[in-house]
Amino acid sequence: MNSRAAALVLFAIGVYQPIGTGQGPQVPAAKPSAADALRDHAAVDSADPSDFEFWTSGRYRLTPSDVIELSFPYVPEFNQVITVQPDGYASLRGVGDLRVQSRTLPELRQMLNEVYSPIIRDPVMTIVLKEFEKPYFVATGEVTKPGKFELRGATTVSQALAFAGGLTRSAKHSQVVVFRRYSNELLEVKQVDIKKMFNARDMSEDLMLRPGDTLYVPRSRMSQIAPFLPKPGLFLDPVSLFR
Repeated sequence: MNSRAAALVLFAIGVYQPIGTGQGPQVPAAKPSAADALRDHAAVDSADPSDFEFWTSGRYRLTPSDVIELSFPYVPEFNQVITVQPDGYASLRGVGDLRVQSRTLPELRQMLNEVYSPIIRDPVMTIVLKEFEKPYFVATGEVTKPGKFELRGATTVSQALAFAGGLTRSAKHSQVVVFRRYSNELLEVKQVDIKKMFNARDMSEDLMLRPGDTLYVPRSRMSQIAPFLPKPGLFLDPVSLFR
């Protein structure tokens, strides 16, 4: 069978349909903007923060350094392993650079079907997430055990502080800060008054964490001047020496 006949057979069974040189449309790699980040996180912001399945493998959203294996059983020349770059883009064979950060695997499949349809007729593919970062949060500042912790389930700020060993004696309980990054340009900052919640026995404002959140506990003003204060005890008033 000559090459022309083979191409006709492939077209007839609806597997491969080359266009031009077979490289397909090139998608320019533009720098992600703040609008891109807001659009990527629109579904995240509208989700129920207590639905932990949304934040874990059930609806995992791609992040930089994730590794994805794409297999095309009928056109193996398009098989590839891609890595999400720090800017959120991935380079795909035949279509160029695409922004994939913050997409779920079903969303990625839909996007790939759209971009590969001009090259592969009725594309059939298998998507496997080979390497990914487990959900985590970071606790820093005036906590007993600062560090990075795995986010294994629905976790609030107060619970996260407990995982970090609790607050130190120098901590300012009323100003626990939560940093939530959306992109290199967008950073949300929230403040939680742990002291007020515990005193009022009302945990309704105990914020639910999301993967990647950072907790920062500042030092209290009293702890900053404590080294200069006299220790408890009896002291001679120097003024009395001159009376």
